[in-house]
Amino acid sequence: MKIPARYAPILFGAVLSAIMVGIVSAFVLAINQGIDQDFLTRWVRSCATTWPVAFPTVTIIAPWVRRFVARVTV
Repeated sequence: MKIPARYAPILFGAVLSAIMVGIVSAFVLAINQGIDQDFLTRWVRSCATTWPVAFPTVTIIAPWVRRFVARVTV
């Protein structure tokens, strides 16, 4: 199944923010609280609470970042 191209910016924001939140939250949890038998539960909870912030942030900020990078690169 293909998604129409008009949804690409939203899909980009969703995928990028989900990957970013997953990696960063796992790293921060491991550093601050260690990895134990409850790690997976805490990690999923952390992702579920931070992704709703990360998704709109990435979606709103990404076009600005693309324009900025285009201006400062050759």
